[in-house]
Amino acid sequence: MTLPAATILGYPRIGRDRDLKRALEQHWRGAIDDAAFHERAHEIRVADARRLVDLGLVGDAAVPGEWAHYDHVLDAAITLGAVPPRLRDVVPAGPVSLAHEWLLARGEGDVPPLEMTKWLDSNYHYLVPELDAASTFALQDRRIVERFAAVRDAGVVTRPSIVGPATLLTLATGGGVRPIELVDRLVPAYRALAEALAEAGAPWLQIDEPALVGDWGHVSRAEVEAAVRAGLEAVRGTGVRILLAVPNGDASGRVEALAPLADAVAVDLVRGSVPAIGGTVVAGVVGGRNVWRTDLDAALETLRGIDAHVVVGTSTSLLHVPHDVDRETTLSDELRSWLAFADQKVAEVVTLASALSGADESAALGRARDALAARRVAPGVADGVVRDRVAAASAGDAERVAYDERVAAQADIVLPALPTTTIGSFPQTGDIRRARAAHARGELDDAGYRAAMEAEIRDVVALQERLGLDVLVHGEPERNDMVQYFAESLDGFAATAHGWVQSYGSRCTRPSILWGDVARPAPITVPWTAYAQSLTAKPVKGMLTGPVTILAWSFVRDDQPLADTAAQVAFALRDEVTDLEAAGTRIVQVDEPALRELLPLEEHRRADYLDWSVRAFRIATGGAAPGTQVHTHLCYSEFGSIIDAIDGLDADVTSIEAARSRMEIVDDIAGHGYPRGIGPGVWDIHSPRVPGADELDELLATATAGIPAGRLWVNPDCGLKTRGYAETEASLERLVAAAERARERIGATV
Repeated sequence: MTLPAATILGYPRIGRDRDLKRALEQHWRGAIDDAAFHERAHEIRVADARRLVDLGLVGDAAVPGEWAHYDHVLDAAITLGAVPPRLRDVVPAGPVSLAHEWLLARGEGDVPPLEMTKWLDSNYHYLVPELDAASTFALQDRRIVERFAAVRDAGVVTRPSIVGPATLLTLATGGGVRPIELVDRLVPAYRALAEALAEAGAPWLQIDEPALVGDWGHVSRAEVEAAVRAGLEAVRGTGVRILLAVPNGDASGRVEALAPLADAVAVDLVRGSVPAIGGTVVAGVVGGRNVWRTDLDAALETLRGIDAHVVVGTSTSLLHVPHDVDRETTLSDELRSWLAFADQKVAEVVTLASALSGADESAALGRARDALAARRVAPGVADGVVRDRVAAASAGDAERVAYDERVAAQADIVLPALPTTTIGSFPQTGDIRRARAAHARGELDDAGYRAAMEAEIRDVVALQERLGLDVLVHGEPERNDMVQYFAESLDGFAATAHGWVQSYGSRCTRPSILWGDVARPAPITVPWTAYAQSLTAKPVKGMLTGPVTILAWSFVRDDQPLADTAAQVAFALRDEVTDLEAAGTRIVQVDEPALRELLPLEEHRRADYLDWSVRAFRIATGGAAPGTQVHTHLCYSEFGSIIDAIDGLDADVTSIEAARSRMEIVDDIAGHGYPRGIGPGVWDIHSPRVPGADELDELLATATAGIPAGRLWVNPDCGLKTRGYAETEASLERLVAAAERARERIGATV
């Protein structure tokens, strides 16, 4: 059978009202049992499938079926029996229980979870498979088959999907083996899956191979192509048709030789061009990574120029966008008319497929055309003052005095060797959220809200002093999100009410919408930081989110270069740094956890990205006085490949995720000769585990072996917003004690 005329590569799986998030968290705290969780997850899958049919994805296999509980990479690893070597005696062969799935995802007791890092160049986090030379594979868990059958029985024949062998192995880690070398062992398990799906009546299987569009330092392009080929050859002749999906970049020049091995190929035509492959092409002309309305006229022109059987589709899975813009009643009608969330993107795909078949879709095309025209001339989209400031920027705006001079100017910030600090946020309690919600509803006035937040700040400062931390934070109780909080105070942004997107597991964010030119009308963080500093003699860090992270964790306008938008945000933050200094703040942290995240997958595009992203950070911090200690923070990405760029940020102190990767970054830091302060994280805050003393000592021993004590800081991997106070206090107490033991071990006192 052929694919229907319209399809998508994936759909948000968290539920329209974060239903899966709630089910996960209920199960984790024991409020529902395994059976109740599975029933709720099934209901969400059926509801999503039926909605997609109602939106116009009709015909068998038009609706994709990727329904992971926690993460689609973890689902693939579980399905194919890729159990971490360290857990072979813990996780039995065969179907994986929920308890063992959560063990892999979240850890428990002394068992750390799988490492977590960013999926390709997105803000979604995946769990990294762990393999070694003894790894074997088989169809150990039939969850993909069972979910297909259950949704089929509910009335929708879907198209199951799985991460392909080349991508799974490229993104895995290996002990004593390069994972890509295990492909011949792995692909028989894919064949077994395809055979099981065929037996269950699945007409198509989608195999996702975004590794094809990237350049990977540890795996050659030839190895990736060979692994894709091996996987396709393995599943041929099983009775299920294969859609090879190559999203997230330009497949031209990379997929042509492989296309004949698949029954259809899905390509990203938002970021790439049309490859000459013939056959059936799922043409991804509707963007899966942005929220902007598609230029339907241009998309239709592209579709009509493809010399193949065309199925209209999305460039990527819609996992990365919210569900439905029609629910955003707090947005202006004008802004809402420019937007398309997942459901609207499905409608665009259906409209384009209908128009391509010859149906009269002039009304829909006209509405899209009018919205795009209105957006171009809307007030606020272009601000002459903002643009003139960016155009007048000089090289000096991105420069501070030499590091040695800054160290001398900061000598009166007296700290011990291996100073301890946190990344910024403290737990967001129910009381904090209730106060914020009451303030937003008008039930709590400004004075009452400020009093509630100041009470929380007093408690957080007192707790840090009691624990013995050296550099304090105010805890950020007033911040709903590290990006949205700033977006709500900057011109050119809008915030959604229901625009939730899955980040990992049950963690969801509401990316802000950056639609116009960016400026800062008034100070944002200064009063909170100044109040915290008034409570203690210890230094309190001013906390800002950096320009690249604000872009990465927002839906950014697509009508001008990212570099221009980044510079606008950077100058707004520069003004905030100036005001923090004027209020007496001596340490300012400008977080850039997403710096690595936006790194292009294609090597030839990376230098330009790193140039403008580093420059944006340096504009934001370049106005700081020599005596102001500038920190930054990076997390959950592989950083060795951009160590030069991290150095180029020229921050006085950089804290960086390192606990889940077992201090992997230390070798890169030592090999590079990184010359300034560095704080590789010793506590993985994305797991509910309280780290043990031995674990902390081992991580710090690795850090002190590769980093001079005079430059080493001790901190968690990331902020503590998602943690509870009991585990936070216990973990920080152990962190401070571990720093004391490390000082004694290396004989450092000052």
